[in-house]
Amino acid sequence: MLSFIALCVILAVGHLFRMKIRFLRQLYLPSCVIGGLLALALIQGIKGCYALWPNEWLAHVNNSFTLWSQPWAKLPGFLINIVFACLFLGIRLPGVSQLWRRAKFQVAYGQIVAWGQYAVGIGLWLILLQWFYPDLPDMFAGILPVGFEGGHGTAAGLGPVFEQYDWADGKDFALASATFGILGAITVGMILINWAARSGYTVRKTNPDDIEEDDSISVIPVDRRPIAGRLTVNSDAIESFSLHIAIVGLACLIGYLIKQSLLVVESSIPCLSEMGLFKGFPLFPLCMLGGLVIQIYEERFDRHNLIDVGLTRRIQNSALDFLVVAAIATINLNVVMKGIVPLLILVVAGVLWNVGCLTLLARRILPDAWFERAIAEMGQSMGVTATGLLLLRVVDPDYESPAADAFACKQLIHEPIMGGGLWTGAAIPLIATIGALPVFAISVGAVSIWLAIVFLPRLLRRT
Repeated sequence: MLSFIALCVILAVGHLFRMKIRFLRQLYLPSCVIGGLLALALIQGIKGCYALWPNEWLAHVNNSFTLWSQPWAKLPGFLINIVFACLFLGIRLPGVSQLWRRAKFQVAYGQIVAWGQYAVGIGLWLILLQWFYPDLPDMFAGILPVGFEGGHGTAAGLGPVFEQYDWADGKDFALASATFGILGAITVGMILINWAARSGYTVRKTNPDDIEEDDSISVIPVDRRPIAGRLTVNSDAIESFSLHIAIVGLACLIGYLIKQSLLVVESSIPCLSEMGLFKGFPLFPLCMLGGLVIQIYEERFDRHNLIDVGLTRRIQNSALDFLVVAAIATINLNVVMKGIVPLLILVVAGVLWNVGCLTLLARRILPDAWFERAIAEMGQSMGVTATGLLLLRVVDPDYESPAADAFACKQLIHEPIMGGGLWTGAAIPLIATIGALPVFAISVGAVSIWLAIVFLPRLLRRT
């Protein structure tokens, strides 16, 4: 109970800091990230003080914080399954052909950025880092995209996978990468927005300082507050929120059964059993498939439309908030500091890749509102979807450009593969089992294919 209370207090304090400190508001950091960083600083600070000045009082405080924070380490691996199980629940699924017509260029650009992160991170490892840091395993090559494209949820969710392949420290590196990613997305993104506005690349001239004060501190004005969701069943029978939690649990069950089925198949085929790929595959992408199965069933057979997207999003976002606080607070800084130099090299390379895609590729791939589309993509590929929408809203506050619609449609195709999807879950086990070089070749091949999809038709039309 005290562990849960402490986690709630930290999240609330993080939001209070965001409301009261102007610098944090200008950074647009989510309250959960601020709370997690505060908890991390507090825990590490107390440990440091006790190491320097050991005494009875500091020992008691250090033991208390350690006792309270120990259960937090288990939360991210559990909550990430809930986050991904909610991904498709309550969303009316349009046809793939319709999505492709509305967002094909956005999909292509997003895939190039995402696969490129794997190519850049693994390429750096193969060419440079593995020779100077031989104590690190090949899985370190995947830390950049896990943290950037995947985010804190994916980084935490892959913790058991890293443990499965005897590198538990991978979780701490991935979480640090995710933290650097979201900080970089917001700070570099705001710099790029100002550059684009001065250069005339935006659809609408925008100054980030023009955002309303109430909005900048994440308080919605009273007269503009939206509903959180719609009740779909009578509370005399079951509370609607409880029903939605049960549906999310059912999606997780389907994902769990898929995982067990894969393990049975793997154990019956000697070559697969020797590789152990399915054994190391994480559960959360399969929970996403479980939610997709339920949503398809609901659209075909549920005439009452019992699943409400608003309530589903409340469950998903609440799980993500607590996940991020717990994940950041439990980062082992001693582990991260041992590999901080190669980690920073990967982070800088990842930022440069994203900036290069935005400044050099975006205007050549995206058909209109190229900067708005690309800045949303950069926010998402270095942080989370909300970060991408935040940057888009700064440059396009009234969604006058087609960027928001293209970005939303693209997510339905992009998320099942990247950003915590099937490939994100498979990449680390693949690196651990077949090595970094084949995964690098796959990534480069994927980037090449998407570039060909975009540019080859244009070349053929010119000839």
